[in-house]
Amino acid sequence: MNIDRYYGSNMNTEVIYMIGKKMLEALNKQVNEELYSSYLYLAMSADFADKNLEGFASWLRIQAKEEVAHAMKIYGHIQERGGKVILDAVGKPPHIWKTAEKAFQDAYDHERHITARINELMELAVKEKDYPTIVMLQWFVKEQVEEEASAEAVLNKIKLLGEEGRHLYILDREMGKREKD
Repeated sequence: MNIDRYYGSNMNTEVIYMIGKKMLEALNKQVNEELYSSYLYLAMSADFADKNLEGFASWLRIQAKEEVAHAMKIYGHIQERGGKVILDAVGKPPHIWKTAEKAFQDAYDHERHITARINELMELAVKEKDYPTIVMLQWFVKEQVEEEASAEAVLNKIKLLGEEGRHLYILDREMGKREKD
């Protein structure tokens, strides 16, 4: 992502943003990370739907929508601060998981990756003394605690119950009860 040109002149008019270049670049990258998260959960949802596990599929579709909302929260912050949103290509996620446990292990690992990214953003915001971004990121810090706990809880239930027909069926029904926004 090249944002240098947005810090130069624009038709002989100097463009000055209220957000620092490093922070802007990092936040734009995080928008992409959040959109990839949505793609990942949509891919998982499709895989579970193909396996006739509609409860898991529904749970993951809701999760995918949340990830888009996260991307839009950062997108909005960038725009509110006078920054230029620069969207990058979203990577292609896997499309098949051998087991429900593997899918949710991947989901949990991915949430831990996103937590690390949010922590890096917070460190940068503190270093740059970007107080508005610090305030915005505090919401994400709290949200990531919930996101990790949610994925880990499902993973632990799968590990506890196993993936034999009846147990998976019961867990699939429970997963389908997640409230839709």
